[in-house]
Amino acid sequence: MAALRIGFVGAGNMAQALAKGFISAGITEPRHIVASCPKTDDHLLQHMVDLGCDTTYSNQDVAAAADVVIVCVKPTLVPRVLHDLKHCVSPSRPLVTSVALGVTVAAMEASMPPLTRVVRIMPNTPALVQMAASVFSRGTYATHDDALLTHRLLSSVGECDEVQETFMDAVTGLSGAGPAYMYVVMEALADGGVKMGLPRPLAQKLAAQTMMGSAKMVLATDKHPAQLKDEVCSPGGCTIQGVHALERGSLRSSLIDAVAAATNTSIAAAAGK
Repeated sequence: MAALRIGFVGAGNMAQALAKGFISAGITEPRHIVASCPKTDDHLLQHMVDLGCDTTYSNQDVAAAADVVIVCVKPTLVPRVLHDLKHCVSPSRPLVTSVALGVTVAAMEASMPPLTRVVRIMPNTPALVQMAASVFSRGTYATHDDALLTHRLLSSVGECDEVQETFMDAVTGLSGAGPAYMYVVMEALADGGVKMGLPRPLAQKLAAQTMMGSAKMVLATDKHPAQLKDEVCSPGGCTIQGVHALERGSLRSSLIDAVAAATNTSIAAAAGK
């Protein structure tokens, strides 16, 4: 696995997060990673250079050099990227993966030569600190070994599950966009602490640690979040008063609406709307 060659088409936040995660986890070495992007985005390539990775302006050079290609560009750019790659891929190599919003396995396969092995992946940005929540779906010709490799790559930067592709839009709305929701909640909690007299750095630290600890409690105990919530709420205590305030503010409905809105945007992107 140390000699695994990974190519990124696109060098934005997700590519940088995955590259840093793969390197930190020892999945591969910086010299075995190559990234491409247009000259107009040269500043993005500098981040990859700072990691010790190779860079190029040619998407075809990435495909020629890599065992696994990860397409990390905006959905509107994917057709052009796949056109660049199609002359450099074969059933044997490389494995072609994509994180692009709404770009289906079928769309990828239709743009590639016959029998091309493709995988659709959905990590999220906490990959940067090896705390991602990721899923992937195999294409028609992707093998069991391809699934194992994809799982190993994504597991190196967090938790990973293989899912049926019909789940992908909802995954995008939940864990793909979810970090942004959590940052909003975290900021609001910290603001509440500041309002009640806490210094900003302390309030932010307490909010972040509380959110992380609560998430670990769910994962470690396998208890329903509602049960864990009830265990904190003493009769007539301060916590149930705070929960009541959240209910009055429709926090839960707002978060459900956020997931639904992001999911519907992903569905629309897949439909080309």
